[in-house]
Amino acid sequence: MKQLLQNMRNGKTTIEEVPVPSVRRGFALVKTAVSLVSAGTERMVVDLASKSLLGKAKARPDLVRQVVERARREGVMSTTRAALNRLDQPIALGYSSAGTITALGADIREFRVGQRVACGGAGYAVHAEYALVPRNLLAALPSAVDFESGAFATVAAVAMHGLRLARPQVGEQVAVIGLGLVGLIAVQLAAAAGCTVLGVEPNSQRRLLAGKLGIRAVSPQRAAAAGAAFTQSRGFDSVLICADTPSSDPVALAAAIARDRARIVAVGAVGLELPRKAYYDKELSLINARSYGPGRYDENYEARGSDYPIGYVRWTEGRNLESAVELMESGRLQVQPLISHRFPIERAKSAYDLISGKKKSSYMGILLTYPVTKEPAARRVSVASPRTVPSGGIRLGVIGAGNFADAVMLPAIKSAGHIQLVGIAASGGLHAQHAEAAMPTS
Repeated sequence: MKQLLQNMRNGKTTIEEVPVPSVRRGFALVKTAVSLVSAGTERMVVDLASKSLLGKAKARPDLVRQVVERARREGVMSTTRAALNRLDQPIALGYSSAGTITALGADIREFRVGQRVACGGAGYAVHAEYALVPRNLLAALPSAVDFESGAFATVAAVAMHGLRLARPQVGEQVAVIGLGLVGLIAVQLAAAAGCTVLGVEPNSQRRLLAGKLGIRAVSPQRAAAAGAAFTQSRGFDSVLICADTPSSDPVALAAAIARDRARIVAVGAVGLELPRKAYYDKELSLINARSYGPGRYDENYEARGSDYPIGYVRWTEGRNLESAVELMESGRLQVQPLISHRFPIERAKSAYDLISGKKKSSYMGILLTYPVTKEPAARRVSVASPRTVPSGGIRLGVIGAGNFADAVMLPAIKSAGHIQLVGIAASGGLHAQHAEAAMPTS
């Protein structure tokens, strides 16, 4: 199958042929119809990959600290080798898609083969012809919601989680700063929740698009005056910051237009140097939204399928996915007007030229499309091709190609010299193919 990969060491974004992953317990194998490029998150990954090693270190000092700590425990040479090996591992891009289930894990009862679904999750709903997605990150697509709209469900869940953190009430006044993809979804969700909404965006084309969706939008320069008129000088009850900028201007603007004790939620990646006086004088609350809902980054929830009891956690990331799809079905959330580009998976690099700025053109929702075929997905373990080895020495086959095997065991076997690896098997086709590179040539 074709899959879009990012090499973090050399910065190259490539389309590779990799084996189809094998289905396992708690997961569904989904044939992807459409996936959505997340301009903010994926651009950050691509930009980081394009930097030099020094540039990567400056951009991610948290990872540098981890490497330093490991070097103290395990030594400089082994740590350096492991770090470089990790950079060589390709990253699967994408986290929001839609498609059709072709195979199910043994214990999944809530979905069926042939069912249309929206898929979420970094490392799961990837830009690939087939994706292996855990049960809690799947949402059924009704017939009224097409694949293109379903591919927006995860990004919509990001906006939805941010709005839920703001705890809006019917009739409240909400401002959304930044009308990119997440912001244009957020204004619609706030309106659907019974709030009156004002968008704030420097780009005039995006303001016009908000107007077509029934939302008034102004430039940041006009936000204070427009906000005063909009709220009868009371200030906004809550402000969602959906901008994508290292500048702290959005958090300052949010404080300026918010009412006393308002709730401000940072949904996008923005600078967080707060003007203390403004936040102190109004006793403002600032929350940093974490992705698309409770369950994110929890291995038990995402990978192992352990759901949270609804009586304690009403809106998990999975239930946010379902809610986004329901709003699309009812017409209260429109995403088709947000689509600016469609590229077949073979031309996915053109999409990344857009979001990285290599190609100068405006964009909004960028979709990758996949060929429609009737062939069933291969239900098999992904195996690297056996190699002919010379006589003598030890011939070794390996089952499993996780981080430990890739970073520690396989390099050690390769450096030993007298051991010949003849095959690698792994449930993930990408892992098996990458691990094959560690095999010595005959």
